[in-house]
Amino acid sequence: MQKYIQVTTTVNKKRIAKDIAKKLIEQKIAACIQIMPIRSTYRWNNRIESKKEFMLIIKGNDFKKIGKAIRELHPYELPEIIATPITAANKEYLDWIDKQTE
Repeated sequence: MQKYIQVTTTVNKKRIAKDIAKKLIEQKIAACIQIMPIRSTYRWNNRIESKKEFMLIIKGNDFKKIGKAIRELHPYELPEIIATPITAANKEYLDWIDKQTE
């Protein structure tokens, strides 16, 4: 299993994105989180939706902890929680992730 990951999730309010980011950093579950405004288009309950959302890009090393925390804090019935392995990065940055998530 890949040790270092980037996890994405989306929420509908900036305040919620900030709350999730703050809690994951405070609890040392994530090392760094970026929040970006985006527009998402998707099918939900047989309707095509297009809505403004906020994407969180979360850097860490434990998908189970990150996923569990997101599910506990997330307002959506079915939150997006997708991990992408970090296959290459400078060693100092990866060491920093480890120190921030001890």
